[in-house]
Amino acid sequence: MNIFTMEIDPKEIKLLGMNARYMKHEEFRRLVDNVRKDGQLSSAPFLCRDDDGRWLCLSGNHRTQAAVEVGLKKIICLATEDPLTKDQRIAIQLSHNSIAGQDDPATLKLLYEEILDVEAKKYSGLDDKTLDLLDKFASVSISESNLKFQTLQMVFLPDELEEAEQVIDKVREEAKHADAVWLARHSSYDDWLDTQEATMASYGIKNAATAIDLVLKLAARNITQLREGYEDASADKKWVPIETVIGRRKIPAGAAKVISKALNRMQGRGEINSNELWAGLEQLAAAYLSGD
Repeated sequence: MNIFTMEIDPKEIKLLGMNARYMKHEEFRRLVDNVRKDGQLSSAPFLCRDDDGRWLCLSGNHRTQAAVEVGLKKIICLATEDPLTKDQRIAIQLSHNSIAGQDDPATLKLLYEEILDVEAKKYSGLDDKTLDLLDKFASVSISESNLKFQTLQMVFLPDELEEAEQVIDKVREEAKHADAVWLARHSSYDDWLDTQEATMASYGIKNAATAIDLVLKLAARNITQLREGYEDASADKKWVPIETVIGRRKIPAGAAKVISKALNRMQGRGEINSNELWAGLEQLAAAYLSGD
């Protein structure tokens, strides 16, 4: 194979659609920091000509991404103009992936199984131990290796930060007790961006964090609409947030004193127990309605 060195703008390099080598977020951030400090890559990515004529990165995808993020105008790469078959490209990709990072076994298995040529399989460098590992994976896993992400930084004012932290803490606490983790559909993400954009445009907001804070406030203002989710359901089937009934999570201290006094009296008379104080509110409301 005829291999030579070349300088190229990393933005012009085409990255692999499926890469068996991945880096955790923290590892990639360290790579970006190192490239920024060095002002160059410590090792050269390997490129070949793709079918569309562009330079395709067979190894060094993360280094190339880091160079783009740092803003390097040129990087030194190893390259070949030799026409490579699909099997040869995959074999080179698997054999060259020896820099810092980890193999995603599921993706590795898929790539290896795409190689039909025996010699190309040997060139990939996978040994019997690795092959035994691959047999344990039958599908692509949902992991950091299969997710494309970017770091997003938001700036909150002090009072906004406190409210945002309360929301995040509540979500984090609820997640601890979750039996499963669900990923939202991509269309839901688009809906969120549309909502954020409409909010920013309506109020003339330029800061995304301020827009998010406003969206949360709008949601809280209209939280009683969530009662539609349980009004037609069996009364014993659900526990619902009290704010969906009264429209807010907090009530004035004076109102709280009156309600607390009434519930304490009902509890003292044995009309309700300490574990079902809400039943006192239900009784008071039912008594009021019976007078209609």
